[in-house]
Amino acid sequence: MVTINQTAPVSNTALWTGRILSGIVILFLLVDGAIKLVPIAVVTETMGQLGYPPSAEVARILGVLTLACTALYAYPRTSVLGAILLTGYLGGAMATHFRVGSPLFSHLLFGFYLGLMVWGSLYLRDERLRALIPFRQ
Repeated sequence: MVTINQTAPVSNTALWTGRILSGIVILFLLVDGAIKLVPIAVVTETMGQLGYPPSAEVARILGVLTLACTALYAYPRTSVLGAILLTGYLGGAMATHFRVGSPLFSHLLFGFYLGLMVWGSLYLRDERLRALIPFRQ
């Protein structure tokens, strides 16, 4: 059995910062998934511009995937699994933007920024993750 070194309890400020960042990420991804379920015209048009079939069915599949990964991330017991799945999802979005030549800082790296928020907020609020990835002081 592998034991992980115990870390000091997280400060109240760090815990609430992590919760707020997680809330922002969750809210953004819920809206993103919801607009793909409807889907509004701008969603299907953008999918066509990115090289995907501009169909409501494909948009709905992506919306369901987004919402499922977000739900796993939002639930504390499965938040690490949700973060791993969201990392893959965001990586696919980054690869798509790279393939079509999207602007670097606003489009291509947006998935990276969101991924940093996913893992950073989880690191701040989850003691197990801090024990797994300790930063030296």
